[in-house]
Amino acid sequence: MRVLVFGTFDHLHLGHQFVLEQAARRGELHVVVARDRNVERIKGRPPDQGEEQRMAGVQSAYPQAHVLLGDADDFLVPVRAVQPDIILLGYDQALPPGVTEADLPVAVERLGPFEPEKYKSSLRRKA
Repeated sequence: MRVLVFGTFDHLHLGHQFVLEQAARRGELHVVVARDRNVERIKGRPPDQGEEQRMAGVQSAYPQAHVLLGDADDFLVPVRAVQPDIILLGYDQALPPGVTEADLPVAVERLGPFEPEKYKSSLRRKA
């Protein structure tokens, strides 16, 4: 089973690892790392780490995973390329602007949180 997750993965932390490990347990892990320009467009600020550094961090931590960069213009390009059996989202992860679950050709499942009071990226950035 091909399992797809996507995110920014800035400063890979235990909350990210929880999502990636849950996904890896379900099948063949495919990870889409957000492009710098898309992070800035969606979050209103650039990531702390560049896309290549964030991608390398995920690949280093999960060498069995298929890690790729997202598309700069079309959020669904990697979904069409991977052709996943399921897409897993983090507990607080929103779909990209203009994308709804109806646009996705597979089931979408939301994972539960992992100590969000400690491992939510926005909280960690403030610390």
